[in-house]
Amino acid sequence: MNRRTVLSGVGAIGLTTLAGCLGTVGLDEHTAAPAGVSEGTRADTGYEQTGIEEIIIQESVDLGPLSEEVTARNYLTEHEKSVDLGLLGSQRAAVFMLLSTPQVNVLGQEFNPVAEMSTEELIDLVADNYDDISNVSHTADHEQTVLEQTTTRSEFTAEAQFDNTDVDVRLHVTTAVERGDDLLVAIGVYPDELHRQEEDNIVALVQSILADPIDPEAADTGEPDSDDEETDDEASGADDTSDDGDDGGSEGSDDDEDGIISDDEDEDEYEDDDGLGL
Repeated sequence: MNRRTVLSGVGAIGLTTLAGCLGTVGLDEHTAAPAGVSEGTRADTGYEQTGIEEIIIQESVDLGPLSEEVTARNYLTEHEKSVDLGLLGSQRAAVFMLLSTPQVNVLGQEFNPVAEMSTEELIDLVADNYDDISNVSHTADHEQTVLEQTTTRSEFTAEAQFDNTDVDVRLHVTTAVERGDDLLVAIGVYPDELHRQEEDNIVALVQSILADPIDPEAADTGEPDSDDEETDDEASGADDTSDDGDDGGSEGSDDDEDGIISDDEDEDEYEDDDGLGL
């Protein structure tokens, strides 16, 4: 299973619609920015940001005698947590993902289908693209405020394969919220037996989604670009009385060396580790 197919499924729906009118006004390429959650909430819930992945979807559409290529640059920010699975031991089986996809407004009309998708439609896309998730059943809806917008967070139960073992899982997905020129969707999944504990963690992570994009090169912090220097100073234990600011710059280079998960080989490594392919 490939996490990339979550966004590919969404993108394929809208690109054909987009091409009909956007190429003529120079809007045939659209770029989102990565989304993240606050570092404090990640620490409180035990989730680690494990990667920020750019997902490029391209579609060539025939427009009469011409062919128009439409490109959408999306981001998937991934978080994982090790949980106790009994006989299977401690595994990274709790996952929280943030999908950011560009809004495309032309003359007041939104062409990105994610904007109008219900949670049922979004979870159907996930299930359709993940062979190891089956028997999805809707259980509850909750109203939640994200970035000062009211959204629906829906719960689903499902069955998943984990190390060739069937595991009952709980899925959470939110309807899209706006952040600047982007649309954000949150998805959480964890073993159903941990529902009482992990539901609160998913709620906290959704509530702490940052209003500013995060730096795709700073996968280990999950903080907005403007906070990079402050974060570096804290991590280095710099003396509060120092005024030269040199420590922040030097530590920033170390953060950059951590890099992101950007190629298929690294992505496969994470898939093998969490077992659920999420």
